[in-house]
Amino acid sequence: MSHQLPDAATEEAAVPRPERLAGVDVARALAVLGMFAVHLGVGSVGLLGGDAAETFHSAVRGNSAGLFAFLAGLSLALMTGRTVPVSGPRLHRQRVRVVTRALVLALLGGVLDVLGAPVAVILTYYGGFFLLAAPLLRLRAGLLTVLAAVVAVAGPQVSFVVRDALGESEPYRSSSFNGVGDLLVTGYYPACTFMAFVLAGMAVGRLDLRSRRVRAGMAAAGAGLAALGYGLSWLLLYPGGGADRLLDQEVSQQHATRLSEVDPALLGPMREWLGDRMADLHGQVPTDSAWWLVVASPHSGTSFEIAAVVGTSLVVLAVCLLLADAAGPLLYPLAAVGAMALTVYASHIVVMAWQDMSSQDTAPWRLEAFLAGALVLATGWRLAVGRGPLEWMVARLADVGERLGSG
Repeated sequence: MSHQLPDAATEEAAVPRPERLAGVDVARALAVLGMFAVHLGVGSVGLLGGDAAETFHSAVRGNSAGLFAFLAGLSLALMTGRTVPVSGPRLHRQRVRVVTRALVLALLGGVLDVLGAPVAVILTYYGGFFLLAAPLLRLRAGLLTVLAAVVAVAGPQVSFVVRDALGESEPYRSSSFNGVGDLLVTGYYPACTFMAFVLAGMAVGRLDLRSRRVRAGMAAAGAGLAALGYGLSWLLLYPGGGADRLLDQEVSQQHATRLSEVDPALLGPMREWLGDRMADLHGQVPTDSAWWLVVASPHSGTSFEIAAVVGTSLVVLAVCLLLADAAGPLLYPLAAVGAMALTVYASHIVVMAWQDMSSQDTAPWRLEAFLAGALVLATGWRLAVGRGPLEWMVARLADVGERLGSG
């Protein structure tokens, strides 16, 4: 009696496709819509005003992009076996698909960047993260967690040393992406920071996300990491004197004097200025003082910010999974946005470029209009058509890449 080995199509058909997790889509929607808020600016908020709008903007800035990268890693794990990583021929095919997706995303990011919207487009970096993650698709949660921790601890320090050696304390950027150096170290979303989010997401994607115990563990670990990142940074900067050391460095560079010699009446405004500077970083910290490495503000790219953002992402994901199970139909519009996040993200950049919008505009209710438009259009498209247009295109090109890579 002879036995034939199944071909690729038969093997794939024998593997049941897991049901889509609506909670992941809801979390992805929050990440994309949070980036809307960042790109459109504080002046676009109509519902909130003054300090409340500033607080909201600060909360989503950094956290949204980090959550987006975290969920990218989680998606990689979900498409490559979930709790049991694929192996053998299936692993090869999935790697080809991931690499194809990476190239398409990088190209799409370049196209969006050319449009000229005043936005740091993440998609080219996203493609780079996929390429860096492709060799790691067979790893399980434990090793992925270790790798994420190593990148979180070592990455910002390596970036600091390299940029200091290159004399690029605060690199000049002419566009969102200017080459491999930007991807690895000097860009808006450098891999030395963001791969920690991607790897952490991959580790979480290898867990049983339907398990209540896993979700509770994610929420607890996330809350602990967020408290550690933000709390330890605050202790080092303020009770520990780090902020005044940074201010002393600035005073000595700009005014050739010491902070101790400054009029005490000026200390309050000067500390407020330093706080504003900490809140206006764009991917990494300056290299003129090692004390910058204890900052945890948005897009500072420090180990403290990484811990806090990974922690926040874990909590957001756990809550979204819980809410999606409890109130799935009510969250359908959010899940629709998350299911076609690439289309929604690209569309808002096209609209901003077309209408010459900027985060510096004062246009109350613009954010709410963008949010409502995304929710309504994504819901209607998903009900009427299904997969988003860019998602469909990327999937078809990944199919082509798989056939060519397996031929």
